[in-house]
Amino acid sequence: MGVFTGLLLLPLAPLRATVWIAERLADYAERELTDESSIRRLMVEAELAFEAGELSAAELEAVEDDLLERLAALGEEGA
Repeated sequence: MGVFTGLLLLPLAPLRATVWIAERLADYAERELTDESSIRRLMVEAELAFEAGELSAAELEAVEDDLLERLAALGEEGA
């Protein structure tokens, strides 16, 4: 990139940085959603929250159902 092009694109630097950060956050979120160990960790955290009285039985069941669906989807993708 030449000096002239660099100067022309300089006002767009904050926007480009914001887009770059948003892409990194999206990548991280995707890894968290599709990582089996993250899903299992969330299951343990939900169980601990239930035992501490922070979640009702219905809320725990809903969380576990969602997490089990995510695990099943990962199994289907890997097969």
